Amino acid sequence: MAKHLILVLEGPLVAYGAEMVDARGPVRDWPGASLLTGLIANALGLTRSMGAELAALQARLDFAVRIDRRGTSLRDFQTAQLEKSDTGWTTHGLLEGRAGSEGTYRSPHIRERDYFADSAATVALSLRDDDAPPTLETIAAALEAPARPLFLGRKPCLPTRPLFAGFVEAEDALAAVRAVPLVEEADPDPWIVIRDRPGLPQAFEDLHVTDERDWIAGVHAGERVFRRGRASHLDAAGEG
Repeated sequence: MAKHLILVLEGPLVAYGAEMVDARGPVRDWPGASLLTGLIANALGLTRSMGAELAALQARLDFAVRIDRRGTSLRDFQTAQLEKSDTGWTTHGLLEGRAGSEGTYRSPHIRERDYFADSAATVALSLRDDDAPPTLETIAAALEAPARPLFLGRKPCLPTRPLFAGFVEAEDALAAVRAVPLVEEADPDPWIVIRDRPGLPQAFEDLHVTDERDWIAGVHAGERVFRRGRASHLDAAGEG
């Protein structure tokens, strides 16, 4: 048996980023390792410059996700006419300007961003090498009193409830996430996503995704296999 930290990620908009191409920002309906790492790191007060610490945290994560309410997919078309003279406040309380020549800003900045609306997901998370810092208890305390505001993928995606939902003792992340009650108005037979492992029902489909980030280089890299299936598939197979 191992201790698992439970996260409930629910908001009017969520954006669990998938592989981005050009100005299009696609999303998945479940959070991957890099997003969970960034969420926890933000709560702890880590910064992007702390690549070694972020990589070590990501490597320790073991988790399962139950998509309680997938929500509705939507796409935001964004266009903005930027100027070289534009400035903005940074988190350090200083004004920051834009780089590039005047010609860089002659055309509007256009991009598309995908979201899921009214989505809710439950995550059961444990840590390999659980005695190393940060511990699950440290992460739980940080989620309850985060060093910085927390969001679900992108800054407009604010959670509508506290993220930390307690601890569960279970054999693995799959058993832990199944032990947590569904959120209100959840799908009657929710999807469950977990990294591939022996013994999952054949009805679970393969998902080949790039969900980890190279925090030193600043890019997503490498492919991992996850499995996704309905909770009823596990019930039929006698899992959990």
